[in-house]
Amino acid sequence: MKSSAVLALLALALLGAACQNRRLMSHANLESPNGKIRLHFFLTSAGEPGYAVFYANQTVIDSSTLGFTLKNAPALRGGFEVDKSETRSFDETWQTVWGERSRIRNHYHELTVHLREKAAPNRLMDIVFRAYDDGVAFYYYIPEQPGIPREFVIMEEHTEFQFTGDHQAVWLPADVDSYEYLYETTPLSRIDASKYAPENERVDRAIRNFKACNTPITMKTAQGLYISLHEARQLDYPDMTLALNAPLKLVSELVPWADGDRVKATLPLRTPWRTITISDWAGGLVESNLILNLNDPNKISDVSFIQPMIYSGIWWEMHIGKTTWRREFVQGSWSNMGGQLHGATTENAKRYIDFNAANGIRGLLIEGWNTGWEYWGMDTIGFFDFVTPYPDFDLPEVVRYARQKGVAIIGHHETSGDVENYEKHIEKAFQLYKDLGIQVVKTGYAGEIRPKGERHHGQYMIRHYQKVAELAARYNIAINAHESAKDTGLRRTWPNFMTRECMRGGEYEAWSDGNPPNHTVNMAFTRYLGGPGDYTPGIFDVMLRPYRHKERVHTTIAKQLALMVVLYSPLQMAADLPENYEGKPAFQFIRDLVADWDESKVLNAELGDYITIARKARGQDKWFIGSITDEHARQLQANLGFLDPGKTYVATIYADGPDADWERNPTPVSIRKVLVNNRSTLPIELAPGGGMAVYIGPASAEDLHNLTILGGIGRK
Repeated sequence: MKSSAVLALLALALLGAACQNRRLMSHANLESPNGKIRLHFFLTSAGEPGYAVFYANQTVIDSSTLGFTLKNAPALRGGFEVDKSETRSFDETWQTVWGERSRIRNHYHELTVHLREKAAPNRLMDIVFRAYDDGVAFYYYIPEQPGIPREFVIMEEHTEFQFTGDHQAVWLPADVDSYEYLYETTPLSRIDASKYAPENERVDRAIRNFKACNTPITMKTAQGLYISLHEARQLDYPDMTLALNAPLKLVSELVPWADGDRVKATLPLRTPWRTITISDWAGGLVESNLILNLNDPNKISDVSFIQPMIYSGIWWEMHIGKTTWRREFVQGSWSNMGGQLHGATTENAKRYIDFNAANGIRGLLIEGWNTGWEYWGMDTIGFFDFVTPYPDFDLPEVVRYARQKGVAIIGHHETSGDVENYEKHIEKAFQLYKDLGIQVVKTGYAGEIRPKGERHHGQYMIRHYQKVAELAARYNIAINAHESAKDTGLRRTWPNFMTRECMRGGEYEAWSDGNPPNHTVNMAFTRYLGGPGDYTPGIFDVMLRPYRHKERVHTTIAKQLALMVVLYSPLQMAADLPENYEGKPAFQFIRDLVADWDESKVLNAELGDYITIARKARGQDKWFIGSITDEHARQLQANLGFLDPGKTYVATIYADGPDADWERNPTPVSIRKVLVNNRSTLPIELAPGGGMAVYIGPASAEDLHNLTILGGIGRK
């Protein structure tokens, strides 16, 4: 019997097992281009649409049904028949504007199922499925039709993900206002965020279901398969959280409007993609292009203003309490971190500009330059106008001085969650920046959303973030959004929406119990699967002296360097104070670093434990490697087979020094240089909570004379 026939029989047998005695009225099959992933669509005897997913001989998603509950109308969940179905294949390679790689292959097989209700008014709904070699995805499409008003309301989306085992899961609570939590690692059946109940006392936190999680959620099966659930192309639709509906079943829960509606929809409606990334090793999830490929092509014709860069900022000094955002003091402001002097002065900005110019740091973020910070976080509205500087800050002069020195100023718009106020002022603020030649803006939404009752991750705010990105593009401005909704790959369509926070970032090390060593490792397999993030690494004074005495950074210095490679952002911050970099040999790694890549390869990976990533600088024969671990020491190896054959390179290695340990001895950094080629294997020794960063560039004649070659088996 031919192998294809055997696979077909196996698929049908697996489908029968997956459907758990549900009688199928109709079904269709879809395979990935390499044949490893299979998706089966079916209708139950009640006319409910459903699907199952398989990888090789393993069931990834057991039979799971799909549909909607509508407001003041019958649900779109059952009573369907298949009107028709169609398949197609697609294969292209597209060029990125910037990113982890310059060229991406988009190769899939697609199945579209057109459903029609059997009973009048015979409403229509399509479900579009795609199978890639790295996962599957689907979305709902509701066309214009007589049976549904052009404007209608979805009260809930019923997308199920039924699993067959109690997989190890790495997840965040389903807070509808924030992702700023540490990751939990539990069996799937034990998703429970009850310990975070006190967070709901904050105005910018809201966990509505403690038995639910945000996406991406990443899992490892007992058989060694890795699965991550997320969404792609989120436009005019709220965040999807996932509720533990049964011990092994996750079901979508959408973030509501203030009035309880989930989606205020207009026909035709196309939902975001629901994505299932699948790999037989942890690094495959990180290398996946699934999320990006599911988004529409670039809509910005002139992208010359979009420039990836390393940047510094008048920012960390406020978090550690050296200076403040505000110029005047008002009790109760969030800007009171302990500093007494205003940070964003003309004099201080020029000091940073001089430092950046001397060290090749392209960008400078300045926070706290505009009036209103004395009321930040208070129950007061309209205190930011985004254009009026404090008296001690001369914005045009700072921009002029920076331009003279070859430094790009990064603007800042903190809204404090007062979106209504921001939308009144945004065009004037963007025009100011355009007139000054500022082409990047960091936006912030740290606070309760106004209008009250709306949530950071609800449809109201999804519309707002998209409005800001599109408006910014008109003014030739790129966006770095903080406290926004998670990334779902829209950077492909709007490449000026460059990076986001959407995590418990590095600032938590300055004024809380901090981020434990496994936090950044967990993020590499969860948060960063959605897209770039502004974590703000690069801290050298990990003990935060003399400004903090209880708080500290929970890594070694070498790991701070490695994070700048592992946790990707096209706007990558070297977050520490200039004085903490001056005279430090390890700072050379940041001087050499870039923020835009031709290739990215995962060399070592295990969910929640460690990861090693190599990235090739865009348009240059230079590679950078970052390797990080959790609280455990590791001995790994990096095969350098990705280097061009026949060439010899110099590897400058920034490793944890002797007896380094994030807790007891975090500061030693060992720096050495060796010759390497594509037959070399680089030993990686990571201290507890540690890391290693490597810069690889072509060897000079002097290097060939003075340095020793690292052999293919690690021989020095």
